[in-house]
Amino acid sequence: MALPHGIVHVEQLPVEGRRVFVRVDLNVPLTKDRKVSDDARIVAVLPTIRHLVERGARIVLGSHLGRPDGKVKPEYSLEPVAVRLAELLAADVVLADEPVGDGARKVVSDLRDGQIALLENLRFDPGEEANDDGFARQLASYADVYVNDAFGTAHRAHASTAGMVPHVAVRGAGYVMAKEIDVLSRLLGDVDRPYLAIVGGAKVSDKIEVLDALLARVDVIAIGGAMANTFLTAQGKQLGKSKVEADKLSIARNFLRKASEAGKTVMLPTDVVVATGLDADASEVVSIDGVPGDLMALDIGPASIEAYRGAAQRARTVFWNGPMGVFEKPRFAAGTVAVAHALAANKLALTVVGGGDSAAAVAQAGVADQVTHVSTGGGASLEFIQGLELPGIAALAVK
Repeated sequence: MALPHGIVHVEQLPVEGRRVFVRVDLNVPLTKDRKVSDDARIVAVLPTIRHLVERGARIVLGSHLGRPDGKVKPEYSLEPVAVRLAELLAADVVLADEPVGDGARKVVSDLRDGQIALLENLRFDPGEEANDDGFARQLASYADVYVNDAFGTAHRAHASTAGMVPHVAVRGAGYVMAKEIDVLSRLLGDVDRPYLAIVGGAKVSDKIEVLDALLARVDVIAIGGAMANTFLTAQGKQLGKSKVEADKLSIARNFLRKASEAGKTVMLPTDVVVATGLDADASEVVSIDGVPGDLMALDIGPASIEAYRGAAQRARTVFWNGPMGVFEKPRFAAGTVAVAHALAANKLALTVVGGGDSAAAVAQAGVADQVTHVSTGGGASLEFIQGLELPGIAALAVK
């Protein structure tokens, strides 16, 4: 597994009998009765935790949950996460009642070799998101060794991902972080071609920088989701009541022009599933040239699905981020599910799913284990494949 120069894998770190602060991503969804409804992110970090337990480290876990905005809000407590983590590990996990302070310090100081503590939600303190040096130093005081295994937060320069790291002499990457860096780095190097990017989601404004970066690397870009409506409108199509970013039409036209000049193929839907709204009881498939004025496009249609599936079959490298339609609604999920199955069916390609809704889609389609890699970070993976420096990764490099 290749890591950038200066970054050390957790397996190479001296952790025996030492306090190891592990930044993990335990930001998981909870049910109304405060039970973990999807433990995928917890499961992802188990290999790093188990490795440290087996080597006799004294483990201090730090994570955020939700957006408590620097205030103590009980509904964002990590207590249910600690319960689920303890179940999965079949081991005790002691939850501190605060991220820093006398209580947290006592929990950490009481740890013995192989034991695990979880600090309360780091974002209960405003110093976390502000990357406050005082808060960062308090966190660092709990650590002899620092390990980052939270790729999903690596694009944030927060106290636990960046600020505290220089104050800990020994640092490295956990299993999740190391795999993310290894696989995503492959997309930035020499790849097998054709190289296909499938990009969906709601807004061109959210993805235009990613599209521009991909344009320099890929051979084909297939666009879906509501953002496709803006590109189609830029081409002069009439999309009825579909969601369109009218103020981004010039950006869309400029992108299509650049792609044409560069000899790159941009695929857009040729047919769509339309309805009166997200909760409509009925829908129909229409050509992109025949969208009724009172309806809105909410998924790509069968002909578009076949075209995108064909591109996925021919590709030897695929990066996918963003749904093809409103896949949370079964009536408008066919395009997204079809893309998931198309990636899973291509056993010859490097197939990378860029977190977020796309990760949920491959899980929903039951094929998450049939693609090369499902990223744990949506925003982080997008910034990584743009070639941007992620603060949480840069901080790990020992100069």
